[in-house]
Amino acid sequence: MLRLRFTAEDLMNVRFAVRPAPLLELGMAVATYQRDDAVFARWTRRTRLTGEARALLELIPPGANGPLFLDPYSDGLEDGLETVLSTPPDHVRAELVRTTRPTPWTRRLAGRDREAWRTLERALRGAYATLIAPDRERIGASFDADLAWRRALLAERGVAAALASLYPGSRWDGTTLEVEVPEDSAHAPAGRGLTLMPSAFWTGRPMIGRHSDGSMLLLYPALTPLPLVDVRARDALAALLGRTRAAILSLVTEGRTTSELAAELGVSAASVSAHTKTLRGAGLIVTLRTGKAVNHVATPLGMRLLRES
Repeated sequence: MLRLRFTAEDLMNVRFAVRPAPLLELGMAVATYQRDDAVFARWTRRTRLTGEARALLELIPPGANGPLFLDPYSDGLEDGLETVLSTPPDHVRAELVRTTRPTPWTRRLAGRDREAWRTLERALRGAYATLIAPDRERIGASFDADLAWRRALLAERGVAAALASLYPGSRWDGTTLEVEVPEDSAHAPAGRGLTLMPSAFWTGRPMIGRHSDGSMLLLYPALTPLPLVDVRARDALAALLGRTRAAILSLVTEGRTTSELAAELGVSAASVSAHTKTLRGAGLIVTLRTGKAVNHVATPLGMRLLRES
């Protein structure tokens, strides 16, 4: 269980990120590149990390819990790289010991070997060119769509609902947000503020980090992950949710079972279940079981989104 403990002051200092952070997204992309993730299966098959960019696989595991100095919160690639390359040696060593299995290269990084750090810079640049640069427009679309939705939810239902919707199964216990994940951990903004950052490349559990000023960063899966983003979509709802989820939301205004949705959309029941799980987590539908049937119905919030799109 992940627990985020808030005070009233902390809740007033929750804010959304202004734009995607290049190296944060790169870290998530390198992790996803190694994961068996059905949503990213086609992306993984057509993507190839080559040359020195593959060195990052020694640092960033599939769980994305690599050294924190690799993915600073920055506006651009260059200022992010500058932050990485100027990381204090003690912090570098501590993070490498905490997160990596020692290899000859990571030992040289820990010892501030110049050529090892040049390799790291080239690896980050090469991976960025392969994983991030070709999809910058779609990453931006995923980010913008998620924040537009979260802000609407914030205005409609308040900060508690906006925070609880970030990950399926999240709930409030007093002023503590509990997120259903396998590992146990507890965090508190402690008056320093919390920034919410959606990631187009991540479908796993929320990740917690800290800014240099001590404030907290919560990175969570964007409502529409990269492979489902269609920047050509003329329909605003399809651009926000993805075509399949938008179609599901439109159909369940009058209620549909999982099997009915699968038949009408020409997709598998498993695919429908995955999409309805996301829609349910965002507060757009509710799911009710009647006998053996699972029935999905749009919520008032879902109906409002359909009317205003």
